[in-house]
Amino acid sequence: MIVGALVMPHPPAAVPEIGYRDADCMQATEESYRKAAGFVHDLAPETIVVASPHALMYRDYFNISGGRSADGDFVRFRAPGVKLHVEYDTDFVGTLAGLCEKEQFPAGTDYDREPELDHGTMVPLYFIRQAYPDFKLVRIGLSGLSLREHYRLGQMIREAAEITGRRVLFLASGDLSHCQKASGPYGYREEGPEYDRRIMEDLGSGHFGNLFAYPESFLEKSMECGHRAFVIMAGALDQTAVKPDVLSHEAPFGVGYGVVTYKALGGDPERNFLERFEGEEKKEVLENAGREDAYVSLARQAVESWVKERRVLSLPESLPRELTDRQAGVFVSLHEDGQLRGCIGTIRPAQSCIAEEIIQNAVSAASRDPRFEAVREEELPFLVISVDVLKQPEAVADASYLDPQRYGVICSKGTKRGLLLPRLEGVDTVEQQIRIACRKAGLDPEEDRICLQRFEVVRHEV
Repeated sequence: MIVGALVMPHPPAAVPEIGYRDADCMQATEESYRKAAGFVHDLAPETIVVASPHALMYRDYFNISGGRSADGDFVRFRAPGVKLHVEYDTDFVGTLAGLCEKEQFPAGTDYDREPELDHGTMVPLYFIRQAYPDFKLVRIGLSGLSLREHYRLGQMIREAAEITGRRVLFLASGDLSHCQKASGPYGYREEGPEYDRRIMEDLGSGHFGNLFAYPESFLEKSMECGHRAFVIMAGALDQTAVKPDVLSHEAPFGVGYGVVTYKALGGDPERNFLERFEGEEKKEVLENAGREDAYVSLARQAVESWVKERRVLSLPESLPRELTDRQAGVFVSLHEDGQLRGCIGTIRPAQSCIAEEIIQNAVSAASRDPRFEAVREEELPFLVISVDVLKQPEAVADASYLDPQRYGVICSKGTKRGLLLPRLEGVDTVEQQIRIACRKAGLDPEEDRICLQRFEVVRHEV
């Protein structure tokens, strides 16, 4: 069973052999480390499951460290004499990996390529082991998947704990925002202190459902580190009453460090945060679907027909003539939990009419975008769909003619070509727009002589 959980930061400077000159700057965090280690001692877990942002990370897969043991040191931080050795709980790892395989969930040990311990794991363990060395470890990396999938992994960790009968403590290793001071190594952004304020309030209250309410663009701008680890922790504590205790929060170098402990108090079916979140999301998507215009509605029908029946939708009757009498390039974009889930399109028309263009590109966005696995049927209630109808591209002499809010951009050289739509969240400057479009084409905007085109779109969305 899950007996408790911890949120702990991982600044190497907290280790005395590394950051002795900065010890006075991190006094609150140092004291909280000792209290947290005492908390672990009192709970006496057999197994500690740690989720670390610095463990091996894949975009679409959760890596669970394999093998029987692992070693690490702080040689990167000029303290080669500080070393750690851990024994892995191989039975727990096998049980968890088996559950993931059974559920066809993207996690396991198949792609483990990093046997050495990372500092996101080592810094918290350095302090924990001083008070409580008698445990085995399970080490898990984060992923680029949605927050929903991180929570689901936590639920499987909880199930593995029940199956194995282990006393398990979950450790969410993660710093907070990295941009809280102009004098800090990452500078200042207003999202930095705002993220720390919100996350410490949500972690301190134990209202884990709020963890889903952080848009991806906000998380990126805040330069946070541990949010996905916190969401896995919330999943591990699913339907569990907890007693939170905020030990400290500070940002001495412009990076937020928060320490929070959670003692598990027993079952509480009302703390089913993912189930509640999905219920609200389904309701919102259903309400929005009723307001979709003919373009988006057609794209949704095409996606659902393909995912459910593997059938390309036939052209419906009674479509508006603007969909059947005109040709144009079309992009269909799918989003889930605020993240891109698929986007495929044509710059110039490849079908007999816009309606056929939408159908074909909707199917491709759901099944052939090389960046993503094909959309699964259980995802359909959560998809947010938009359709961009492109106007004719025009060549421009240089970047001064571009505007990422008004124009999309096509960057090309020879046979290489990359396109980026306008009005994308997180793309605020022409430089960003060109850089991303060039990256998609395998071009270097600094070295290659890029041909630029711009285009406008008519976007259909709710």
